[in-house]
Amino acid sequence: MENVSIDILLFLMGAGFVASFIDSVVGGGGLISLPSLLMVGLPPTMALGTNKMASVMGSFTSTLSFLRSGKIDLKIICWQFPLSFFGSALGVYTVQQIPSQFLKPLVVVMLLAVTVYTFTKKNWGDVSTYRGVSGRTAWLSGLAAAGIGFYDGFFGPGAGSFFIFCFLMVGFDFVVAAGNAKALNFASNIAAVLAFAYFGSIQYAYAIPMGIAMILGALAGSRLAIRKGAAYVRPLFLFMSVILIGKQIWDMWCK
Repeated sequence: MENVSIDILLFLMGAGFVASFIDSVVGGGGLISLPSLLMVGLPPTMALGTNKMASVMGSFTSTLSFLRSGKIDLKIICWQFPLSFFGSALGVYTVQQIPSQFLKPLVVVMLLAVTVYTFTKKNWGDVSTYRGVSGRTAWLSGLAAAGIGFYDGFFGPGAGSFFIFCFLMVGFDFVVAAGNAKALNFASNIAAVLAFAYFGSIQYAYAIPMGIAMILGALAGSRLAIRKGAAYVRPLFLFMSVILIGKQIWDMWCK
């Protein structure tokens, strides 16, 4: 393998830190990390695989950070984690068979609905009203975990926002919703990384240094979210949702 430039590694590590800082709380870090990998000359498939590999290191760190602070509900995550994992594995397999581009208009509509709903519910997520799930709610939340996991493996943009929104809907506050979402996002990312590794689509010389920077970004971002609470997470969630909507509209317009 050719020598890797120190300048490129420093650039990717800086981008990885910023991306993971944001992604550790509300998702959307791929809007920074993926274009950075494309900018240094990686082909799209290799950039996707390398980004997932680095992102897993960051998402694992932020999941541990939320877990150690008691901001993940293990009772619900323990049975939703494998649903998200296998949903993502099925999504990765499916995207090999059919194109995912047709999802873009639907994703814009869904993200817009999530953003508007969250914006209009002024105090939503400030205080937890979650009292456990049973019956119909358990089925719906299980389907959401598997469905969003599938979407993350199949297409991806906004998966973190959708996870958070679903946890808010069942009564969690913003910080615990973010912690739960990150745990399920970690599950879906593992499946994607295994698939990319199988197909040889990971540039480890870039993924590992970038992943180390993402670990640091995840620690900083998740700790700030835990310390500041909903007053920090809610506006960041809305901001990143708007950015994701703009990105998807831009992609559709340009193509």
